[in-house]
Parts: sequence; structure tokens; C-alpha cells
Amino acid sequence: MIRVAINGYGNLGRGAEQAVSQNEDMELVVVFTRRDPATVATQGAPVVHVDEMAAWQEKVDVCLNCGGSATDLEEQGPAAVAYFNTVDSFDTHAKIPGYFAAVDAAARAAGHVALVSTGWDPGLFSMLRVLGEAVLPQGRTTTFWGPGVSQGHSDALRRIDGVLDAKQYTLPVPATVAAVKNGEDVELTTRSMHTRDCYVVAAEGADRARIEAEIKAMPNYFADYDTTVTFVSAQELADRHAGIPHGGTVIRRGQTSGEVAATIGFELSLGSNPEFTGSVVAAMGRAVARKAAQGQTGAVTVFDVTLSELSPHSPAELRARYL
Repeated sequence: MIRVAINGYGNLGRGAEQAVSQNEDMELVVVFTRRDPATVATQGAPVVHVDEMAAWQEKVDVCLNCGGSATDLEEQGPAAVAYFNTVDSFDTHAKIPGYFAAVDAAARAAGHVALVSTGWDPGLFSMLRVLGEAVLPQGRTTTFWGPGVSQGHSDALRRIDGVLDAKQYTLPVPATVAAVKNGEDVELTTRSMHTRDCYVVAAEGADRARIEAEIKAMPNYFADYDTTVTFVSAQELADRHAGIPHGGTVIRRGQTSGEVAATIGFELSLGSNPEFTGSVVAAMGRAVARKAAQGQTGAVTVFDVTLSELSPHSPAELRARYL
């Protein structure tokens, strides 16, 4: 039985808790929080403050760090690996090399294993991009995101003056997806690949025209996309846009010889982004526990994990049932 801790109990932490409960070889033994533990209700695991981590060192095989990349994990990752083997979903792509180095140093100093930057992108999508290029070295890899809710973009909407609440969906352009799958020579640009749909609850009396114009002109978020803004009531937003779905597709299109084409595709459609990410993090926790049991130390990524390490089945069972 793999003894699991969860560090951070937001959307991802609750998703990881749900995932652990579905794995017969895992047991959630503790949840760490920065909040008052008395205010956090789990499915049954005890809740303690993060300052008490040291007391749990001998009771935990792997800790799933479930903080956010923007403000939490750069501190949470190196700090937690001093006490435990860890897994996290750090997803600020440009900062991953530096983050890896910091966690690697802390993990080696403590004699622990830390798997960083997993989930579905980075994570499963990263694995498929490497697989596609390895199998089809002559070709092109294209990634589409959505349809799904972008939490960062939704937050950007809510910061606009006069906006009470909002949800933003990223949508792949169907014609462009089809063209890539068919191997057509299509120009891939920010605007041609994705659109953005915004559902906005405006304050009473707010200038909706100004809000819409401000959204569509927002650099780095909406200005480079065909963006639709729909104003809705708070009730409609709650009724029709309460979830956090997401998904995407990785397509590797290449040639095995001359004009002989081949396509590798990997697609996700997720009813809950944090629950699925939690499921990936939990599976990676199994791999980390196994690596630690073999004496490995330092930081690793999804590129260093085998399918056998991810699976609860033995190598013999895998050969008999899946090969």
C-alpha cells in the first residue's frame, strides 16, 4: 500500500483525493494545508498545517504537491521534497528548466525523488509529442487545446472594471484541426488555430460596449484571437457554466517514405480538468514511490517514467493482459 499525502486542498487537491480513492494500492494518510485545518473537510483523511510536515516523514511514501504554478509551487516544490518524495504539476513552460534544477538540488540533498511538471500538458501531451517525433522523425507535431475553460483567462476577465464574474472557453478551430489531420498545407497561426468564447456577468449599469472592447483588445489574452463576448446573468453562468471542462489534441503528421503519410493522434475530452490532472498526478505518485524504493534520488519528469511504473499491475500481468 502506497501511503499518500496531499499538499494543498484546492480544486487539484480534491481531484487528487478522488483519484487516490480509486486506486486499490494507495491510501491517503494526510492532507497538508496553509489554512486553519479545522476549516478543511476531506473525505476522511486527517488535515494538518504545512508547518507540521516534518512529523509525517516516516508515515508518507509520496506527497502530491497540489499548489498553483503561478505563486505556490516554486516554493512548495523544493520545500516539500526536503521531507518526502513528491509529484507536482508545475506548468509554466518557460520556467520548467529552472524549476527542475531547483527541485533536483533539493531532492538530491534530501535523498528523495521528485517528479515535476506532470498532468496532461505538460505531462501526457509531452510524452505523446516525444513519441510522435521518435516514430515519425520526418513530420510536424501540432497541439490544439480545448474545448475547455481557461482558468487564467477567466480570471483576467474578472479583473476588468464592471465585470462581476466570467468564464472563458478556448475552442480549437474545427477546419484547422481537420486540415492538420489530413496533411493539408495549412498556415498555423494563433488566430487560425483557436477561438475564445467569453461569458460575462456585468455589474448593473456597467458599460457593456466598453467591457467588450476592453476584452477583445487585451494583449496576450484575447487580442490575437477571434473572440466572442456574451453577457449573461449570474444565474445563467451558475447554471450553464459551473464546471471546469477541458481537453485537447496532439497530432503528429509525417512520412514513412516518399509520399507515404502516417498520422499519430492523441485526444482528451475532460469533464473536469482538476479531477483528470489529479488522476495523472496520482498515477505518477505510484511511479515515484517505486523509483524511491529502488534507491533513486533527484528530480525526474514524465520522460523518465515507464508504463510499467505507472501501472498497478506487475510486469507479468501486463505482458499477459495488454501486450
